[in-house]
Amino acid sequence: MPPLDSIFAVLFAGILLSLTPGPSMLYVLSRSVGQSRGAGVASAVGLAVGGIVLAVATALGLGQLFMEVPELVIVLKYFGSAYLIWLGAGMIRNAKAEAAVDLKVQSVVRRSYATIVWQGILVELLNPKTVLFFALFLPPFVGMAGDQTAPVDVQSQLLVLGILVPLTAVPSDAMIAFMGGTLTHSINHRRKFRERLAWVGGLILIVIALNLHFGFL
Repeated sequence: MPPLDSIFAVLFAGILLSLTPGPSMLYVLSRSVGQSRGAGVASAVGLAVGGIVLAVATALGLGQLFMEVPELVIVLKYFGSAYLIWLGAGMIRNAKAEAAVDLKVQSVVRRSYATIVWQGILVELLNPKTVLFFALFLPPFVGMAGDQTAPVDVQSQLLVLGILVPLTAVPSDAMIAFMGGTLTHSINHRRKFRERLAWVGGLILIVIALNLHFGFL
């Protein structure tokens, strides 16, 4: 099992990232407004399942790689921390521009709930950026015993942390599915709040990354 501080850090970072409007949020919103709340929930379920499958596959793949080259655990911890800082800096850099963009609902063709769930799974599995995200986001949170830890333990930690990531998006996706247009209207008319939220989120991600190595919190 990962250390508790790593679990809380992943949960916190995942929630911050899920609050930022992106393709997944727009996909759920379009289904909810364009078809029904049930369709929005189905799309959220599909995204969550796809994220879990991808997280498990990524963790198993990294675990196997770490068994063959154990030194990569430490290397990826530093690359992953740099990636977290890059994400946080990007949120701050783009805060004003992103806040000025309206969330818009795309037209959708009505589908059965089963089809929508399957589409949500494919949206996650076929996104190369999501694969890169898991590969770089998870390693920094692996607890180390001294300078190294057993490869099998690394694999189990990656599995637990990887499954947590898509689960952090479920509350925001569900809220989008149920509130739909009302929430969109509110978000589009609170630009300053969105900008400040991006600043706060970006700074927190940077602090989390630095704390992984300096332990000042």
